[in-house]
Amino acid sequence: MTLESVARDGLVLLGCGKMGTALLAGWLKAGVKPEAAWVIEPNPTDWLIQSGVHLNEGLPHAPAVAVLAVKPQMMGKALPALQALGNGRTLFVSIAAGTTIASFEAALGQDTPIVRTMPNTPAMVGRGITALCGNGRVSVTDMALAKELMAAVGQVVELQGEEQIDAVTAVSGSGPAYVFHLIETLAAAGEAEGLPADVAMQLARATVCGAGELAFQSPESAAQLRINVTSPGGTTAAALGVLMDPDTGFPALLRRAVKAAADRGRELGK
Repeated sequence: MTLESVARDGLVLLGCGKMGTALLAGWLKAGVKPEAAWVIEPNPTDWLIQSGVHLNEGLPHAPAVAVLAVKPQMMGKALPALQALGNGRTLFVSIAAGTTIASFEAALGQDTPIVRTMPNTPAMVGRGITALCGNGRVSVTDMALAKELMAAVGQVVELQGEEQIDAVTAVSGSGPAYVFHLIETLAAAGEAEGLPADVAMQLARATVCGAGELAFQSPESAAQLRINVTSPGGTTAAALGVLMDPDTGFPALLRRAVKAAADRGRELGK
């Protein structure tokens, strides 16, 4: 089991905000002992203070992994605390959006094994999905460890290369916001048809959450699940005639939205 190296050599977590907390809670639940974790966080929560981890203490000499969980705009200020671990056997795993592997190599050294990941916010409830890729210094064992760490908060997929990370950001990284907006607009549409605002919101939230869970559990494709709900000539078919219009419906709208997010990700990575 790859987490054995964490138990032996320790784990460092740089930053413990919402995502860092979700990860740490997942690792502790998966069996990582608190005494094997060193956390650097200037504004610790009560939960973190009481978790039993090493908090803002000296770092282990050569930890198995260092997870970088600070916001991208704070990385330049926070990363120097871990520079001494670069060019060694410590695996660095970043969850920072828009920060390239090359940027980390420049700061930590070209011989540093680095895995870049893109998780999403459903990780906070254990239902996230994380895409990851590594540089040439990442071994099979390193990648297995990174996957196991990120699997503590949901599913994991390995990319063919870093060039795919912006598309991942646009689909799953930013994707929860699209779904939340769908709930908002679906509720507003129900209200426009005469429903009380609170009832419309409850219906919209439960419908989206329930449909998502059905898609998660069902072996059928999303297309087939849609077909299963749609009676010919019925109310769902009438709505889908609008939503599936190739020019004005979801297909064109989501292509534009995902492209805008991916393009912005490429700009931030320059």
